[in-house]
Amino acid sequence: MALDAKTRAQKKPSRMPEEQEFIATMHNTWEKARELGRAEGRAEMRAGNVLIVLRVRGIAVPDAARERILAQRDPDQLERWLEKAVVAASIDEVLDEPG
Repeated sequence: MALDAKTRAQKKPSRMPEEQEFIATMHNTWEKARELGRAEGRAEMRAGNVLIVLRVRGIAVPDAARERILAQRDPDQLERWLEKAVVAASIDEVLDEPG
């Protein structure tokens, strides 16, 4: 009798289909949120790299330009700005703005 109770205690309770669907949905939502957080973190790092290069090169970055760089989330755009920041003479050259 004790063995039978132990076996039942070790068994996972069966879940209803609605519970299974809820669990799967929550897992997918969590995975998507996690990846979104990672992508945002990578974008923030790239934007920070652009600003570091400009600072090290002595190029002034007005507040509006700094906000624009920090708000950018497109990794391709941030990479282009970083490449330009290495050789540009001004922030306008980096951001493709008429100076």
